[in-house]
Amino acid sequence: MELSQRQLDWFAADSARMKLADLDAGVLPRHLAIIMDGNGRWAKKQGKPRLFGHKAGVASVREMIGSCVQLGIAYLTIYSFSSENWSRPKDEVSGIMKLFVEVLSREVVNLNAQNVRVKLIGDVDDLPAGTKDAFAHCVQSTATNTGLTLVVALNYGARQDICQAVRAIANDVADGDLSLEDVQPELISSHLSTAGIPDPDLMIRTSGETRLSNFLLYETAYTELYFTDILWPDFDREALLDALIDYRDRERRYGGL
Repeated sequence: MELSQRQLDWFAADSARMKLADLDAGVLPRHLAIIMDGNGRWAKKQGKPRLFGHKAGVASVREMIGSCVQLGIAYLTIYSFSSENWSRPKDEVSGIMKLFVEVLSREVVNLNAQNVRVKLIGDVDDLPAGTKDAFAHCVQSTATNTGLTLVVALNYGARQDICQAVRAIANDVADGDLSLEDVQPELISSHLSTAGIPDPDLMIRTSGETRLSNFLLYETAYTELYFTDILWPDFDREALLDALIDYRDRERRYGGL
């Protein structure tokens, strides 16, 4: 892959540049999805509370955004807070919600500087007012950007998303606006919160866990999966290149021979 000066500046380490040169720009994923797992275990290893790990994980998010921008990846979806995460200790959840506000207030300038557009998926109505307002401001402030689309899955659950799509379609059928024959995979996709976003080509999960955890279940029917033992706060731009090299060597057959 021919490297620009900006790419060389971003992937400055010699080892990273060697991996980058080994990539083929033609087989990079258009849409990368990440389950950012391991913040709590990382903090425990440091003898710190779990929230310390969530704060450390922000740097890895920044690494992924910058790397996707430099590589020309069009969509990056991050699983930032699931609908099941509310069951965690109240002080941890409260800390995460406040952390969102802190991070967004300082990162929106960087997102605009990188021409990144932010989009939300999930049920944001249940979020604390401050968190909801911070995300709304970020989405509005980056709405006209034309580079990387950063999709933030916030209070998101795939099963819940599919249920709301089915309810909307059932209402249309009941009202006579749709027939049963109209209910096809494409119609269901158009009613999901990810409507208009291409399905992920590659999904990465960190920390050694090997499950999807209710994330983009409908959209990942033919997504390539990459699991790594690296805890999220340690997942950096070079670790991403390792995942992309692995993806490059996959043969995507979509159920064919």
